[in-house]
Amino acid sequence: MSPEWIVAPVFEGLIVMLLDRRLTTVVSGLLAISTVTAACTDLLIDDFSKWVEGTNNLNWPNGDDGSMTSIAAAAGKVQFIPKDGGSYFYESFSCQQAVTLGYGGIQFTLQGPAGGSVAFELQTSASCNASDTGNYTSSYNVIGGLTGSQQTIDLPLLGFDNNPNYDAIVGLVWSEFSQTNAIWSVGNIKLTCGAVAAPTTTAAPTTPPSSTTRSVVPTSTTRSVITTVTGSSSSSTATACSNLLIDDWESQSRLTFLGYNAMNQASSDDGTMSSIVVSNHRVLLTPKNQESYFYSQFGCLNTNDKYGGISFRIRAARGTTFAVQISYFATCGSSTGRKTISMTSTQLKWTFDGTERLYSFPFSVFTGLDTTKFDMIYFSSFNAAVILGPMSFYCGNTASEYILPSLPPPANTGASPTVPAPSSKAKPFVIDTFANKDTNDLGQWHGGDDGMTVTFGKNSITIRTNDSDLGWNTQLASTCFDMTPYSTAYLHVAYTGSNKFSIALQQHNDHCDDSIKPYPETWDSLEAARYSFNGGSDIYIPISHFHINLTRTIGFNLRGFFSPSESTTITKMEIIPSIPSGISIPHKLPSGTLVFACTRPNSFAFAIDDGDPQLARRVMSIVEAAQIPVTFFTVGLPLLDPSTNLSKIYRDMASKGHQIALHSYTHPKMEGLPTIKDIDWEYQNDIGAVQQTFPSSKISPYFRPPFGTEGARMRQRLVENLYPGGGDEKKKAYIVGWSVDVEDWLWAESETPEKQLEAFKRDVKAGGNLVVMHYLYESTVGYLEEFIKLAKASGKRLMRVDQCMEDPEAPPLT
Repeated sequence: MSPEWIVAPVFEGLIVMLLDRRLTTVVSGLLAISTVTAACTDLLIDDFSKWVEGTNNLNWPNGDDGSMTSIAAAAGKVQFIPKDGGSYFYESFSCQQAVTLGYGGIQFTLQGPAGGSVAFELQTSASCNASDTGNYTSSYNVIGGLTGSQQTIDLPLLGFDNNPNYDAIVGLVWSEFSQTNAIWSVGNIKLTCGAVAAPTTTAAPTTPPSSTTRSVVPTSTTRSVITTVTGSSSSSTATACSNLLIDDWESQSRLTFLGYNAMNQASSDDGTMSSIVVSNHRVLLTPKNQESYFYSQFGCLNTNDKYGGISFRIRAARGTTFAVQISYFATCGSSTGRKTISMTSTQLKWTFDGTERLYSFPFSVFTGLDTTKFDMIYFSSFNAAVILGPMSFYCGNTASEYILPSLPPPANTGASPTVPAPSSKAKPFVIDTFANKDTNDLGQWHGGDDGMTVTFGKNSITIRTNDSDLGWNTQLASTCFDMTPYSTAYLHVAYTGSNKFSIALQQHNDHCDDSIKPYPETWDSLEAARYSFNGGSDIYIPISHFHINLTRTIGFNLRGFFSPSESTTITKMEIIPSIPSGISIPHKLPSGTLVFACTRPNSFAFAIDDGDPQLARRVMSIVEAAQIPVTFFTVGLPLLDPSTNLSKIYRDMASKGHQIALHSYTHPKMEGLPTIKDIDWEYQNDIGAVQQTFPSSKISPYFRPPFGTEGARMRQRLVENLYPGGGDEKKKAYIVGWSVDVEDWLWAESETPEKQLEAFKRDVKAGGNLVVMHYLYESTVGYLEEFIKLAKASGKRLMRVDQCMEDPEAPPLT
């Protein structure tokens, strides 16, 4: 992904237990054990692009023989939930003379519960002669010390027990999963050429798995394909066939911002609906009129002899009607030749009464439908709003429902431990009792961002907002305010109502001048709910939990409100030396570092967010001609869409020395997401998409929040998902803002696009040195060359974000 990322992944603490009496811990460094055969290229065994066909990339069977609770293909991997100790997943293929062909190792991605382990079985024959390949010998490694995140595993072809013949490999099996009823995944399986990691330490023997025989013949080749999580059918044939998920309505932004369903295919209303609201795995479609429609595409899917129809839950008022159209292609890959068959909900004998029920239709009711080239389902002619539940193809002739999987609770959410609250000698003072609409009790400004609903009562304010990017500010001083005398004191907030928001303490720039960029320079955000006590009436936060420079604070900011239906009423904000007895304070959760500007003297960085794939090559040409390295923040889901070509484009960018960093999976306002699970879903899928695109690279700890929306929960979960269970390395998470905004979102498509250039000049003149821009618009890309010239003319050195932040892991300046 970028030059500082190592070619072969190294995972500290990843334990590989070799059953030939060796225990290997890969900590650092690589030892070559084979030389590269000139003609050798890595052999891709399975990226699960052919999952629905019942084969891997080598056209040989793969599967679980019904041993899993559920199993389905996701982007570049297979996800499953083991049923019991007998669950396994296998890959078969024609006999591979690995040594002769120059292969030195086996590589795959693996994700399982933190601290978990799995047995890896290598199946080999005496030789690749036809007479020998019917029998095989099983040899094992046990892979343990998993982190909970997706990891790339490299196993050398040595050290397996039973002295396998590495020149006659016929199969691979994963089994003995340390935890059942949890989600595991295996992906991007390949034989690799060249040097591989060799064991460097030895230890006591381990015990081999209890089972040593695995089937290499599948019981069924009917498969489920999903994007993020596995599910199962409720029918009695679930072990042989799982429902094929079309959409589980997991993400508002995946559907309405990016326009994808769970199959990574197009899904949209093309702006014809009054609104589309995704919540709790349901989508509410509210039509403007009879011309409103909504569709979900399948990608020319062959369901013949596998799936018999489509099912989903519907909730609609009595008397609601709409039309359902199914379309198919005459020829896959053709832009023409789409054929459509339509039926009304009345013809399907669907009636509604305001309750949610499971509805379905068999393909047979759509006369003349070609089930080998499915294109999409299209809803239209609504006479009222409709709520749809998870939508899927069901197996066989009996309608069944897609069942959402039960997921383990998020790790390390900070519920414990707590510590007793010590007292301080700091003098108390009142910040705000909201007696005045313009100033607080210190005589300093207070107020809310435009768009917030703020109602003043008698010595109180009530805040309500549906935008997590908005906040309420109350300042401590008009310039820098030294909070170090209060470093052992507490912020007390008296409130009623919702505590679903963050509290930030802002830090001034080193000039203590609000005309100089950035202003504020940074802040730290803490989760109000974690510090709420007395039944939800008081918030007590140690000032020491705000990890900023306390010598130059600005004030407090209430932000990141994530429950639009609830309001918060605040009656007092004050600094107090101690808190009531019996209250224990939660420990401070790591929350990374929020940055708006480069720290390296005389540096300047272009940080470019995702845009139009058609403009990406032009951006590359411009920065290449300017001979500068830049940072690209990429959204994960479009990377997995082959039609965008973004995976190739970003691999090219990384190969030329540019930094590729994280920007979420579907581009939502992260702090506005309703639950920790929703936030984790974004991070885990984003990290997974980048790992799939750059399987041999380390994931960047740099994250730009979509829309710049920041809050305590998204910061804490970023750290936890980057470093599950980690230690000091958690400090290396960066939430990247900007101090130069070209305002392309405002001016690019206006009648005055040149104002983007004016905005750039204004912010650079004010001291800004970290850019935000998108290659979404022709005009913005057209100005990029001029932006670069202006930055160079400032006398500053242009570099990547990690370089301008003086990151010791960044590549050296050249």
